[in-house]
Amino acid sequence: MHVLMINGGASDDGCTAAALTEVAQTLSKEGISSEVVNLGKNPQRDCIGCQACRKLNNRCVFDDDIVNRIIEKAESADGFVFASPVYYAHPSGRLLSVLDRAFYAGGKAFAHKPGAAVVSARRGGTTASIDVINKYFTINQMPVISSTYWNMVHGSFAQDIAQDKEGIQTMHNIALNMAYYLKMQQAAQQNGVNLPDTEKGQKTNFIR
Repeated sequence: MHVLMINGGASDDGCTAAALTEVAQTLSKEGISSEVVNLGKNPQRDCIGCQACRKLNNRCVFDDDIVNRIIEKAESADGFVFASPVYYAHPSGRLLSVLDRAFYAGGKAFAHKPGAAVVSARRGGTTASIDVINKYFTINQMPVISSTYWNMVHGSFAQDIAQDKEGIQTMHNIALNMAYYLKMQQAAQQNGVNLPDTEKGQKTNFIR
């Protein structure tokens, strides 16, 4: 079993990365591998709603950045953690641009797989940011992995995270709950409990 984690922060070794390290270490103890994809400082193109991906086998028409590589990795992943620092009570714009395109073009790679949102902040805006990330899960039939507190750590620098004892505990418990769900899902599949064949096709707007 394998968990793909995306660091939406500009720093590969900042607070968000420190939080993901704690998740990864606990997953490893549970026998589950993980990988972190750092979005870094490069700008990420937003989705333009062109729908060209519908003709490109679940790939985005823009193939000059990281999005299609993330979709490829998602296809073989069993679970996900999307993480971001908090900017103006919101996740990073680069993370949201990547997720918009990855889910629009390659949503099948994420469907029915568990996901967790993780955010880091100096002080506030955390629950609003978690709510934004969770919406990617709930529109795509993905079980949301929670913890024993909201999925957040606090600090201005990576070394601050070690002092947030409850935040560290929360990261460990995200990993434990993720591991439990993945093992439960594997056991279900081995015992013939298949994913639901959910209804599709109905698309309406609010005026008819």
